[in-house]
Amino acid sequence: MTVAGIILAGGLARRIGGGDKPLRLLAGRPILDHVVARIRPQLSALALNANGDPTRFEQWGLPVIADPIPDHPGPLAGILAGMDWARSSLPGMRDIVTVPGDTPFLPTDLVERLVSARNAVSADIAIAASAGRSHPVVGLWSVRLTEQLRQMLTTDGPRKVEVFVARYRVAVVAFPVDPVDPFHNINREADLTVAEVFAAGSRLSTAASARRRSS
Repeated sequence: MTVAGIILAGGLARRIGGGDKPLRLLAGRPILDHVVARIRPQLSALALNANGDPTRFEQWGLPVIADPIPDHPGPLAGILAGMDWARSSLPGMRDIVTVPGDTPFLPTDLVERLVSARNAVSADIAIAASAGRSHPVVGLWSVRLTEQLRQMLTTDGPRKVEVFVARYRVAVVAFPVDPVDPFHNINREADLTVAEVFAAGSRLSTAASARRRSS
């Protein structure tokens, strides 16, 4: 896919006690490991949106892009960071996909389905949904929207993803939630506990499949 991606990890994680949620452990590995493993094969380039010292993420070998707007204005700033990065570092790149850094079960066909849905209806944006709920930070964005987004973030208007998305033609792509909601994210300790259960079930299912193939 000729699409670049950016993992959004610039939030303050207040609901889980602060710090970097993507560095919390899930099934013995950082959550970011799971996110990268799921999304990287679907993209032609990948970067991480995070603020502060970028060296804490150096083991993943990704460009680390800080918010271009100060004072942590939210995920829209991360989306803008991705657009700016694509325009400056990836000549000819027309689209980016954004995913949160705390969603370890992302679909392995996420990018393909977002692109197909966007193209089918000539939309400006495509976003993911599951269980009857949309997930606007999991989306496909045209970099031609960069300056419109920058203008929104530098005025006194609301800095909400839903408000920005509502200005454009949007394709919504629903994903199944069996055996796990692919957009389950880690906002609280309870969410991490649920993710551990999901991850353990996935490991057991994979082991069972391997045993059946070898028998």
